[in-house]
Amino acid sequence: MPEEEIVEERIYTIPLREAWRSPRKNRTPRAMRLIRNFIQRHMKIGLKVGLEEEEEEEGRLIISNEVNEWVWRRGIEKPPRKVRVRAVKDKDGNVTVYLAEGD
Repeated sequence: MPEEEIVEERIYTIPLREAWRSPRKNRTPRAMRLIRNFIQRHMKIGLKVGLEEEEEEEGRLIISNEVNEWVWRRGIEKPPRKVRVRAVKDKDGNVTVYLAEGD
């Protein structure tokens, strides 16, 4: 992990069973979208609307290559049922998602 100033760090187990309700060829891409939506919701990143209707971007989400390879390791038809990740927020508001240690 590169040297960065960590503001917040959380470990989540993200359920991916909703991905199994889609057609076979859409399951793993849907699992990745579920991970992205889960982290955006729980780490509170996204667009923030101010009082004067000015939109400012709070930060961005980076899913590490190890998480991507973990989800894609069994192909497009069989994503894992759940994944355990570590989400790290830096001082700029950027959130990086890593696999939790021990997985």
